[in-house]
Parts: sequence; structure tokens; C-alpha cells
Amino acid sequence: MTTEATSTEATTTGILLTDVAASKVAALLAQEGRDDLNLRVAVQPGGCSGLKYQLYFDDRNMDGDIVREFGAVKVITDKMSDPYLSGATIDFVDTIEKQGFTIDNPNAAGSCACGDSFN
Repeated sequence: MTTEATSTEATTTGILLTDVAASKVAALLAQEGRDDLNLRVAVQPGGCSGLKYQLYFDDRNMDGDIVREFGAVKVITDKMSDPYLSGATIDFVDTIEKQGFTIDNPNAAGSCACGDSFN
């Protein structure tokens, strides 16, 4: 007998994806032409502050993954990254100064000047 390795949460705990970011992810997925991809958000060692974020499309489901749904978009975090991302908000900005995904993480004690890593 096998057990389901992923869980789906429809709560406000964990990582949050704004409506703007969810729309952008959905548009990017539509460009890829694949409906089997999800947005994976992970925390990895590295960067000038010690930890860095990784956002990428993934078709894998790993043991212990936590899946959260935001409309048609699924955001997956691994069990090691999830505590670092609890309460973090992913948004998408499109201004003359900057375009891309941003992460507002209340767990980050500090970050580097470029904003790509935290501690």
C-alpha cells in the first residue's frame, strides 16, 4: 500500500502567491504549452548572505512536497524549504526600474544588496 507524498493546503499559512504573480505564472505556463508543470520555490545554500531562492517550473513530485493552489497555479515547496518560506509572499512587479518576481519574506533577518539571497 502506498501513501500520498504530497499535501494540498488551501490556507493562508506557508507561502503566498499574489493574484498578479499567479496571473504571470499562468501566462508563462501557457507559453510553455504544458499543463503538467508547477512553480517550485526552494531555498538553497548560496548567495552572498548564505541562502538563496530558486523559482522554476517543475514536473516532479518529491516525497514530502507541500502543494498550495492559487487558482489554476500550483506552488510546490520541499519539506526542507517550507519553514524558511512560511509567511513569504511572492509578487510580480513590472516597472521601468524592475521586472520580475519578488519575495517578501518575514523570516529573512537580512539580505544582500542585490536581493537575491538572505539569512
